[in-house]
Amino acid sequence: MLADTVRAMLEFGLTGGIGSGKSTVSAMLCNRGAVVIDADAIVHDLQRPGELVFDAMVRRWGSRVVQEDGTLDRAVVAQIVFSDPDELAALNAIVHPAVADETTRRIASLDDPSSIVVHDIPLLVLPGGELLTSRDHRQWSGIIVVDTPEELAIERVMASRGLERTEIEKRMASQASREDRRSVASFVIDNSSDLATLVDQVDECWTWMTGLDGPSDADQSGEET
Repeated sequence: MLADTVRAMLEFGLTGGIGSGKSTVSAMLCNRGAVVIDADAIVHDLQRPGELVFDAMVRRWGSRVVQEDGTLDRAVVAQIVFSDPDELAALNAIVHPAVADETTRRIASLDDPSSIVVHDIPLLVLPGGELLTSRDHRQWSGIIVVDTPEELAIERVMASRGLERTEIEKRMASQASREDRRSVASFVIDNSSDLATLVDQVDECWTWMTGLDGPSDADQSGEET
C-alpha cells in the first residue's frame, strides 16, 4: 500500500459464546483503536419503553415481560425464549432487523473513512454454522471468534452473573456450538488461559487486522491453534 493512499474502512465480526470473554476482547480491541459497534448495547437501547422493538415484544408476550417500573423484564424474556425455539425465533425476527438498521446508521455516521470497525455480535453464528442473514458480512474482512471450553465458560458465568448451571446450559444448547463458531472464523482467540495470554493473543489479532487491505484479504487466516 502506498504511503499516501487512504485505506478503506475495514469491518470485522466478533463473536463468542456465553462466558467466552468476548466482551473483554471487545474492550481490548477498542483500546487499540477499533470502533466497536456493540449489538447488545443497541438491543438495550431499542428495548427501552416507547421504542419499536419494545412495543413489538410487548405485543408478542404481553404485560408479563414488563416490570412494575414499565421497563422490559429481560429475565422473563430469557425464560420464555431459551425454553422454546419458536419463541427464540420470534424474538430474533423482532430484534435482528432493527439492530441491522441501527448498525447501518452508525456506520454511515463515522467521520473517519479508514476506521477499523468491529461488529460485536454474540449471536452472529447460528446453530449449524450459518451467519445472521440480517448482516451484510460479505464486505467484512474477517470474523474473530473468542473460544472457551464450555465447562470453563459455565464456571465463569456462575461466578460473574450468579446464574444457575441449568440456566446457562439451556442458553448454550439454544445457540451455536463451539465447532459452529470456529468453522466460520478467520481468527480464533483461545481464552482458556490467563489474562496475560489473552492480551498477547489480542495483540496478534490486532496486528493481523491492521495488516489487511480489505475483504479480499480475508483468506489470509490468522487462526490460532
